[in-house]
Amino acid sequence: MNTIEAYRLKARAWLESVAPKYSREARRGNSEAEDLALGREYMAACHDAGYAGIDWPTDVGGQGLSHIEKTVFHAEEAQFGMPNVFFGISLGMPVPVLIRYGEDRAWVRERVIKALRGEEIWCQLFSEPSGGSDLAALRTRAEPDGNGWKINGQKLWTSWAQYSDYGVIVVRTDPTVEKHKGLTYFWIDMGAKGVTVRPIKLADHGGHVNEVFFDDVRVEDNQRMGEVGGGFGLALATLMIERYVTNDSAGFGPHLDEFVKLAKRVAYNGRPALEDGRIRSAIARNHAMRAGLDSISKRAFLMMQAGMMPGPEGSLQKLVAVRSRQKLSELAMDLQGSASLAYDRHAPANRDFGTSWLSAPALRIAGGSDEVLLNTIAEKILGLPQDHRPDKGVPFNQIPA
Repeated sequence: MNTIEAYRLKARAWLESVAPKYSREARRGNSEAEDLALGREYMAACHDAGYAGIDWPTDVGGQGLSHIEKTVFHAEEAQFGMPNVFFGISLGMPVPVLIRYGEDRAWVRERVIKALRGEEIWCQLFSEPSGGSDLAALRTRAEPDGNGWKINGQKLWTSWAQYSDYGVIVVRTDPTVEKHKGLTYFWIDMGAKGVTVRPIKLADHGGHVNEVFFDDVRVEDNQRMGEVGGGFGLALATLMIERYVTNDSAGFGPHLDEFVKLAKRVAYNGRPALEDGRIRSAIARNHAMRAGLDSISKRAFLMMQAGMMPGPEGSLQKLVAVRSRQKLSELAMDLQGSASLAYDRHAPANRDFGTSWLSAPALRIAGGSDEVLLNTIAEKILGLPQDHRPDKGVPFNQIPA
């Protein structure tokens, strides 16, 4: 038995030992508050058992293993539906950026360990009402205030902000230069005076997104990450990570084996749908596409392990995976006919095709809309010329609102 297989079996045994308390079935009927409390317990148990921060450096509280072990563990974990959804954004983008750019290493280590244990949650404060998918068009501003800064403005679609202790935020510090050059990146205490969080209910009854208001919120200069005016580069680094971490080859919808199970039990033209050539063709295309996306992800994480930043291929990963999820979910609903309309709002998107289909459009916007991703693919991968930009070279305060 090789080392990785031994690791998988050990992880599986541990997950089975805690599943009676934390699995999807054990939590059926729980409120969100009850799930969050159990989620914090579960994250602490993962940390104590050595399954938190698996591929993070040991000097910040990680396990110092490879991405292979991390992938193995999370593949096993996903089968149980553990209550870790509240911590995905936190551990996926803000905390890795903090590890890379935070200067007070003792403070960084404390935050990392608390985040790994579920004791603290971080959010990512990027999107704004007037900016759309153009991050550089943001209008939340930070003005010098003594030896620190004062922030005013609004962020939108911030996942799990209502439960977050800290966040990373990009703000405009200089409106007199081009829009990409006048941004700065900070971490912020979500409990600070002047921060107001208002939850937003989605069409699928999800309540993880919020709008966040900042009214004269004071931050110290040591909360700045990177150079003044260098925030767009850090934001891009965060988004490059997000386009891998917030996705898998199934777009976080049901995996292909769930569709195969459905096609076996649903009748189409008087026989199992799986026997139809068009259905089998759709399965084959999805399998090939998802295998390709898995390879892109593995390459990206190997780059990150080597201290490199992942490339623009993450845009291709997210674009194709989420579109595939939506189309496969729609096909699954078509096969079920009117039975597919029996929507269960408590069903997880990676198990229920109805939930997956209803929530997929939001994921096609989060982390970069389809249009933004297509531009990135065209310019950064295919080497095509940029679209015409009438605001190029124009100071931000001279661009019409």
